[in-house]
Amino acid sequence: MRTRFVKSSSNSMSSIEGHRAVLLHEVVENLCIQESDVVVDATLGGAGHARAIAKQLGNDGVFVGFDLDESAIERTGEVLQDLRKPTIHLINANFRDLSAELSKLGITRINKAVFDLGWSGYQLEAGRGFSFLKDEPLSMSYSTLSPSAALTAATIVNKWEEENIADVIFGWGEEHYSRRIAKKIVEQRAKSPIGTSLELAGIIRAAVPPAYRYGRIHPATRTFQALRIAVNDEIGALKEGLLAAWNQLVAGGRIAVISFHSIEDREVKTQFLLWEKAGEGKRITHKPICAGNEELGINPRARSAKLRVIEKIIH
Repeated sequence: MRTRFVKSSSNSMSSIEGHRAVLLHEVVENLCIQESDVVVDATLGGAGHARAIAKQLGNDGVFVGFDLDESAIERTGEVLQDLRKPTIHLINANFRDLSAELSKLGITRINKAVFDLGWSGYQLEAGRGFSFLKDEPLSMSYSTLSPSAALTAATIVNKWEEENIADVIFGWGEEHYSRRIAKKIVEQRAKSPIGTSLELAGIIRAAVPPAYRYGRIHPATRTFQALRIAVNDEIGALKEGLLAAWNQLVAGGRIAVISFHSIEDREVKTQFLLWEKAGEGKRITHKPICAGNEELGINPRARSAKLRVIEKIIH
């Protein structure tokens, strides 16, 4: 489904109360947005970056926002409703489909793109099992439109082989106790299916050593990250989305990516290096930009954020 900007009667700023876009100033500054640019926000989320970017554009500018979560589209429409410029397109689709969706709009070239790979606090309230502190159905899908046959976290923990579960938890979560956790999951599901996020979190807590249960992060953090990545094929989507944006990017155009864990950051770093070594691009950030003390003081979520930016040299 594609959604053109539609005005709403609700307050435009209410949707971003309580949500802070990470590295907002750094993203806008490093994208070097011009008034006539065509800019893609590949992950609308809480719409913080969307509003800041759209305000930089003039009458000839175009803003295109993507999100797989339909509620993010609605939220962004409210946040941007008071802007009289630029032209705005909000698209309910995965950014891996960027080329096809832009083609539907008649857009063949873009000047800038931003990928914020974090997930907003709104998703914790979505009731889809993202939070290990709430008793919610184990979906973990970003899409509200997924068919019932789509992969869910419940499918993984209840149907997959123990070895495959362990591989997912280790590979996408970098969890050292992946095999212990997978074993405990299989033992528990033999008694009864695992149905909720809180139930799964309890199983994970029971599987790990006592000292690990009370560490700096919740013992279920890495496992939930791994399941979320697997359900949404986040790494595959990232590879396809970056390549699609690069292919649409004009010479002198820039792509900015904010990642929140090492798996994503390695993927982005590797791809940027490949483009640079091929003579196609120039990294604007040789080392990632991280949040400063001032931002961390008001937004602790930014502590793991890393921003990388690349400029295309040739098309």
